Amino acid sequence: MPGAVTPLVAGAAVDAGLTRGDTGQLVRDVVVILALGLGQTASGGTLDFLAHGMCLHAASVTQRTVNGHVLRLGGSLAPQAEAGDVTAVTTSDANRIGNVFETAGRLVGSLVAFGVVGAGLLARSPLLGVIALVGVPLAVVGIGPLVAPLQRRLDDQRRELTSVNALAADIVAGLRILRGIGGEARFAARVGDATDRVRRAGVLVARSTAALAAAEVLLPGAVLVVITWLGARLAVAGTITAGELVAVYGASAFLVVPVATATETVGQFAAARAGARRVVRLLGLRPLLDEPADPLPVPPGCPGLHDPLTGLDAPGGELTVVDAGPGAAALAGRLTRSVGPGNPDDDAGPARVGDVGVDRVELAALRRRVVHAHPEDLWFSGRLRDELVGHGALDVDAALDAAAATEIVDGFPAGLDEVLGERGREVSGGQRQRLALTRVLLTDADVLVLSEPTSAVDAHTEAWIAARVAVLRRGRTTVVLTQGAPWRHVADHVVDLTRTLERSSS
Repeated sequence: MPGAVTPLVAGAAVDAGLTRGDTGQLVRDVVVILALGLGQTASGGTLDFLAHGMCLHAASVTQRTVNGHVLRLGGSLAPQAEAGDVTAVTTSDANRIGNVFETAGRLVGSLVAFGVVGAGLLARSPLLGVIALVGVPLAVVGIGPLVAPLQRRLDDQRRELTSVNALAADIVAGLRILRGIGGEARFAARVGDATDRVRRAGVLVARSTAALAAAEVLLPGAVLVVITWLGARLAVAGTITAGELVAVYGASAFLVVPVATATETVGQFAAARAGARRVVRLLGLRPLLDEPADPLPVPPGCPGLHDPLTGLDAPGGELTVVDAGPGAAALAGRLTRSVGPGNPDDDAGPARVGDVGVDRVELAALRRRVVHAHPEDLWFSGRLRDELVGHGALDVDAALDAAAATEIVDGFPAGLDEVLGERGREVSGGQRQRLALTRVLLTDADVLVLSEPTSAVDAHTEAWIAARVAVLRRGRTTVVLTQGAPWRHVADHVVDLTRTLERSSS
């Protein structure tokens, strides 16, 4: 606001000092101009502080909201969203949404300043005031056709960026395998092609952004040239005074600031809108598994599991080893009501835990009592102790021994305080599998379903693990989906479902 009034006061000072020779008024006007300058400095600093605070707050709230929703979705996220969607939102889209709130305060101030300057111009010179108040908004409207191409190109860039994020995640996850089969060069070429597409999309965005910036300078500048030229002619003709000419020129030049702010807001809004679409899409995702209307509790103790589709019966408190062949993943999904090929909501008869259908139990309660462990379960970055300690009532040393993981921990310089990176890439696949088995054993779940828990270890280690898990889990319901012979030797029950599943699939 001080910047909007300054040109008008400067014009009055010129008239007072040059036209009327009123030295006292000139001094007073100069003091007012200095006060307005100090006020503008203070208000500008406050505005920047508040604007950046709004930007950070909006970006933070967006990120927390998306992260919270993603965590609530759990396993329902992967089948409904691409791998790069969440990464793109948290790394770029949240910041672009925050930028809109950063410019919002300045936009409101610009609109108020535009009204004040417009009123002052009309008071000084109605003709020049009308030209400024009509010409500047028309200049802003003229920028409008450039926004649609920018929006479209931003959307294209987001799609390409999402593809690159997804590709990078897949490559990092399988880096060891790629090196083993000599696939690094092939996938490097794929990454190169994908990043080149992102670069080309970015060039198109830059062109649209440059055109928008050029229009921001050119169109208001043309209005300013017309006002200056006409004002000079009016001053020469004696229609307006020199002070009024200074006021009109200064005020007209100031109007470029609100226009620049408006065009900046338009550009920020276009960028934020593309990101907001992705945020809205993620927030619109719903869990694939519905909560029961009238939930029932899981039966007390260590209940057994029954799958009506295959006829599997796993007695409570005993170790049942099941060979389900390629249908193991679907069977595990039905037994534990997990998202995937065995989603029980797709079948007429859901599995039962004890005498209660798994679809009749609240998911959180079911997850506490019936735990499913898969060899591809994620390992999060952080101290090993934080991943293991506190996950259950079992002794950590006993669980490490049963999973043949004691030597792994002993080999770490910091022991249980060793920090492992995301997905545990510092250790081999077999070591990561044994540490993951330790973690799931520490839950001491009443019902535990293990899918190929020893697929990445040698036969001797597998026999060690099978024997000790059988002892550690004695009295608990344990179902192991595997084709490994050592597990059959220690099982209370062995079930071969391969022929049953072959008949049902045919």
